[in-house]
Amino acid sequence: MKILAVGDVVSAVGREMLFRCVDELKYKENIDLCIANGENSSHGRGMTRSTYSEMSRAGVDGFTLGNHTWGSKEITPILEREDNVIRPANYSPACPGKGLMLLTAPSGKKAAVINLIGQTYMLPCNNPFEAAEELVKKAKQLTNIILVDFHAEATSEKLAMGNFLDGKVSAVFGTHTHIQTADERILPGGTGFICDLGMTGVEDSVLGMNKKIITDRFVTAMPQKFELATGKGMFNGCIFDIDEDNGLCTAVKRLYIRE
Repeated sequence: MKILAVGDVVSAVGREMLFRCVDELKYKENIDLCIANGENSSHGRGMTRSTYSEMSRAGVDGFTLGNHTWGSKEITPILEREDNVIRPANYSPACPGKGLMLLTAPSGKKAAVINLIGQTYMLPCNNPFEAAEELVKKAKQLTNIILVDFHAEATSEKLAMGNFLDGKVSAVFGTHTHIQTADERILPGGTGFICDLGMTGVEDSVLGMNKKIITDRFVTAMPQKFELATGKGMFNGCIFDIDEDNGLCTAVKRLYIRE
């Protein structure tokens, strides 16, 4: 099974890049399922009903979220009604939604996706490693193909999660930093890994935002109102090729596509 994981989709430009790339990649690379992190898909913060529908039309089969999960008030009914949208599992159980979903490929083969959020330099949350251990056990009762989106700031925490789950899941990929890392590989136990998938949005920007505004903020230390960047888009992600018999990764292909 081949699964395409897409890095944080930011704004209308990011959504447009999904239309430009996902269907073509599914055809050329024989992709079975596409997963995207959609927490910044609506104006750079949150997911709305319209952006969810738009990205689904673009070919995304399942969505993960992160620290901007609650950026739109529309996310609660989406999480409650849609089976293919999940938020970090190590948020409080009192929060709407769930952190594990099961996706079915056209072949009928199923893949489980787990969403977690890191603790380092992030808002307080429950232990992601404990949550991962519990959810992997549940997922293994459903399928041997398991992918984990670890939405975290620190590369050390992401590497630790990859090694913690090595041999137990098919792939661990990081999101959140919007900067693609070049460390894609298969870990010793057979788990595909990359620290961060990167961003799908405006390339000439600072994490999808207007670069002058962000630069001025760093230079002057004065508050600035963030504005989305405009310009040509890029598409970041990875393709994980997974052995359907044992659920382990056999190849990882990193994608950086410019408009």
